[in-house]
Amino acid sequence: MVCLQFPADTGSASASGSPSPGLPDWPSIVRTHGDELNRVDSDHTAKDVFVTILGPALHLSDVAGTIGAKGLPAKLAKELLLSDITRSAQRLVAALAAWQLADSITQSLADQAPRNPPAPGSLSARLEWLNANGPFSSLTQALQSQPAPPPTPSSTDEPAADRTALALSAGRAAVEASQQAMSEWWQLKSWKDRVRSLRGQARLCGTWQWVIHNHQQHHHEQKLSLLFPPPGKEGAGISGLVETIVLGDTVYLRWEIDGRIQEDSLLFTKEAQRLEGTFVNSQGGWGSISGKRTATCAP
Repeated sequence: MVCLQFPADTGSASASGSPSPGLPDWPSIVRTHGDELNRVDSDHTAKDVFVTILGPALHLSDVAGTIGAKGLPAKLAKELLLSDITRSAQRLVAALAAWQLADSITQSLADQAPRNPPAPGSLSARLEWLNANGPFSSLTQALQSQPAPPPTPSSTDEPAADRTALALSAGRAAVEASQQAMSEWWQLKSWKDRVRSLRGQARLCGTWQWVIHNHQQHHHEQKLSLLFPPPGKEGAGISGLVETIVLGDTVYLRWEIDGRIQEDSLLFTKEAQRLEGTFVNSQGGWGSISGKRTATCAP
């Protein structure tokens, strides 16, 4: 098993060493990095902007460092969910780019300034990329409904209804983009926890012989065989097992069967070939559990 070493997230603390605020200041991020966002029109550019600029700015330096790492072995890249976090990073950048574009439309309406949209070819290509990482239907509607620039300064006025419809489309586009940005940010923020969880599931995977010693029932002993599925196949798991947490050598299992609840607290021993621990249940039962691995993980 490859031992994963996660770098410290230097973007998650302030200069004084205290924890940073919980959520990014999204409007400030969009304004500050508007120039960079305005030039993103491909997955490659989005990845580069995330690794070098937006990842650290969004307190995701650990994710940015992993995505930008060169020559990761295929097995380690899979274990680190590299393809998943790269995709999330691209969608996050696309959301911020869409947000910036929507804000620029809103600002131009507020300023009552003539709008000079990108050339049709470049706008079409950029919209295609944004929607491939969205989609952002309201943004498409807003951009397509923009009138051509007025031929003379004296004809800058537009019908109020047109301006209102355009403002509404731009506002909806900003909301769509902000929701996607937040969703992808949470995916990336929880990345290390997901990796640890998958590692734990991989370690527990296999067939175990379980011996339960219930002190409440006059030292009643129960034996059973449990098959823990590999990561990604939780649906094929054990009936009644609703929660599994593995942190290092510690294992927590929660069972819910016919209204009854049981919690197991276990510890890996003998190079993860055995599990030893205790249980308590909602009926007052308590006792010891010992597990012995009898078969390795079957993919």
